[in-house]
Amino acid sequence: MDAQPNSPEARDIRYHLHAYTNARKHQETGPLVIEKGDGIYVEDAAGNRYIEAMAGLWSVAVGFSEPRLVEAAARQMAKLPFYHSFSSRSHSPLIDLAEKLVLMAPVPMSKAFFTNSGSEANDTAIKMIWYRSNALGQPQRKKIIARKRGYHGVTIAAASLTGLPSNQTSFDLPIANVLHTASPHYWREALPGESEEQFSTRLAGELEQLILAEGPETVAAFFGEPVMGAGGVVVPPAGYWEKIQAVLAKYDILLVADEVICGFGRTGAMFGCQTYGIKPDIIVMSKQISSSYLPISALLINDRVFEPIADESNRIGTFGHGFTGGGHPVAAAVALENLNLIEERDLVGNARRVGAHMQERLRRLAVHPLVGEVRGVGLIAAIELVADKAAKAPWGSVGALGGLVNGLLQDNGVITRNMGDALAFCPPLIITEKQVDLLMQAVEQALDAAAKQVAK
Repeated sequence: MDAQPNSPEARDIRYHLHAYTNARKHQETGPLVIEKGDGIYVEDAAGNRYIEAMAGLWSVAVGFSEPRLVEAAARQMAKLPFYHSFSSRSHSPLIDLAEKLVLMAPVPMSKAFFTNSGSEANDTAIKMIWYRSNALGQPQRKKIIARKRGYHGVTIAAASLTGLPSNQTSFDLPIANVLHTASPHYWREALPGESEEQFSTRLAGELEQLILAEGPETVAAFFGEPVMGAGGVVVPPAGYWEKIQAVLAKYDILLVADEVICGFGRTGAMFGCQTYGIKPDIIVMSKQISSSYLPISALLINDRVFEPIADESNRIGTFGHGFTGGGHPVAAAVALENLNLIEERDLVGNARRVGAHMQERLRRLAVHPLVGEVRGVGLIAAIELVADKAAKAPWGSVGALGGLVNGLLQDNGVITRNMGDALAFCPPLIITEKQVDLLMQAVEQALDAAAKQVAK
């Protein structure tokens, strides 16, 4: 890129190593520097305005300019800018948020534990599960099953759960005792002539065979997102979660629902667990809990998990785990106000109503020559891009077509994200039908422009 030596772009290249970025390519292209936010829009340093169709990173429920969250942060910062929860210490925002989360949970829960990110929360869940197994006198029960294409974060244990090659290659991951079973992507993975129910039955059978091969007495837990996010917005096929849960119950294996993306309205219900009838023992949550205005995440655990942990902490003398910023008072205050806004403004209902409109508009694109599949629920969706619809084949290398359309969309004033050739849409929960129509107009234009380049 041709940037002035002391421009933000040049200084970013000079000093900043970016997440999820080709570091060498970044030195050539530089960053898109975002300076302002307003509702569903953000604005870059050059004054260009974009629909933020990914809500940042699946997370800004109330939009990019909510004054009540700013005010909540300022009030709490002035009153108590920091305190911790070690050694039986607490503070009012943490207590209020813990109570709210436990009472609003989709299934009975006992306690909330606070962390700073979804990755930390999933690492914590694994540590709790191992601690619990030891408390129950089952030291051999340590294996964790996750899914190919699942996403659970990037810390060492969470990245081991994550079933995406880029999160493990050259990182010496996954760690021991983390196993992976099949992705529930019906369009991509089903056998010829296999119905969704049959596909779900086969995947549940494969899970059971994995458990039996490893030894049921060695398997502690199964981790899954209600809807897979970063793996390409994979919506579970008919019967999937019912059949998976039956296998887990048969062998007394804990279920961890990773609600980091789905939670707090994204699927058109408060939790993805409600959308798909999931009854977890642990719920992991982050992102929309505070609309990402400040970092905060949490785990909810039921009594089946809490009681053995409490007993073991009593035997040892402490539960030796925690984070300095876990349940930070300012972040907790912002999260409480954010959840109040979601409830007061019926943003879950908006996700359901406007989400139906977004899904219908996206499904019109299924006839486009570059669209292989459209999938989604509520205000989360993806279109799978292909060069050959019949063969479900990419254009050159996997991700080339997704990257092309993603770039064309940015040129058209839309920020989204392609995971390979899956182009994702996850706008703020405040989006209106008219704004969805503007978004879809830009998508159609980008697809048509890409089709001309593919034809060449």
